[in-house]
Amino acid sequence: MFSLPRPFVGPRRRIATALGVLGAALSLTATAVGGATAAPQPDRDRVTIKPGQAYMGVGTRIHEGVPAGEPSMGVMAPTDGVQGIDVSHWQGAINWTSVRNSGIQFAWMKATEGTTYKDPSFNTNYPAAYNAGVIRGAYHFARPNVSSGATQANYFVNSGGGWSRDNLTLPGVLDIEHNPYGAMCYGLSTTQMRSWISDFYNTYKSRTSRDVVIYTTAGWWNTCTGNWTGMYSKSPLWVAHWTTASSPTIPSGFPTWTVWQYTSTGSVSGVSGNVDRNQFNGSRDRLLALANNT
Repeated sequence: MFSLPRPFVGPRRRIATALGVLGAALSLTATAVGGATAAPQPDRDRVTIKPGQAYMGVGTRIHEGVPAGEPSMGVMAPTDGVQGIDVSHWQGAINWTSVRNSGIQFAWMKATEGTTYKDPSFNTNYPAAYNAGVIRGAYHFARPNVSSGATQANYFVNSGGGWSRDNLTLPGVLDIEHNPYGAMCYGLSTTQMRSWISDFYNTYKSRTSRDVVIYTTAGWWNTCTGNWTGMYSKSPLWVAHWTTASSPTIPSGFPTWTVWQYTSTGSVSGVSGNVDRNQFNGSRDRLLALANNT
């Protein structure tokens, strides 16, 4: 059994269009695991997103009109519980020992997007987090308009999104949210979207033996799947809802939440710039049960 998750209604923010090219964006530095200084990183919230550059929550920013410079209302939300982060190449080099020492117990990192993009930081972050004692996992940014769910699930597993019972590996995540590159629901009907998600889920399950975790928002899920309850008893829910409320709004098709992304503008020692902060819905023992499929 998995710890079940609550819903999401994205904040009112919007990605700002970059005035210059990607390399002219805000310069950030981070300390690498070995103590080296990372090259300056562009600010993910102030550049025009291109295919391959998506990250968790970017679709919500674009489609729900949240100004990039506006701090998330959830920054001071549930910082007690079992805490985690999610990262991609946008965070640059990360000192995972500092991350773990700051109280972060788990992290998911972007591995793939669609069927052609692999995050350039994944092969560094994935083992480094493990070696620092952070319970880690991988996520796939879905592009339902470019290929089938099965094709993308296989690409994800083949590119690092698999699973092993080693006490430090979480099941993979299907990040399915507002399309940052176009129409909100990727041009699919609710029936087609349900079939696509089922296709991804079934393929991932057959390849790894695990139920894929679904990251989404209440607004996207309710609209693009038509309040679908088909994943109710299958996938743990990771819901994004940046709010000061004591609990998130969850999609109507899920009973509760397993992970809550409560801010996109958090901070953590060992990571430069903004980082998504997350809370697990349960104790560390339950987090380990999710990791080890017990």
